[in-house]
Amino acid sequence: MWNMEPVEVTARFDLDGKIIPLTFSWREKNYKVASVGRSWEDEAGRHILVMTPGDRIYQLVFIPAESLWYLHPLDSDRMPS
Repeated sequence: MWNMEPVEVTARFDLDGKIIPLTFSWREKNYKVASVGRSWEDEAGRHILVMTPGDRIYQLVFIPAESLWYLHPLDSDRMPS
């Protein structure tokens, strides 16, 4: 599987069961989700593209079997260190 880092995510579920991430913590920093984009499911889990203020895009991955969230870097040049 590709490179993913564990993250802590605060999310809510709407009436249809759709997951809506609100915030996430990564590398000791908290990020607010400004908007939620495309989502899909595959053998790795539920993938959700999110945008934070400043127009940074991240891919969050929820793995139901583990009940854990991961972050998959999309553009390493734009990722804060």
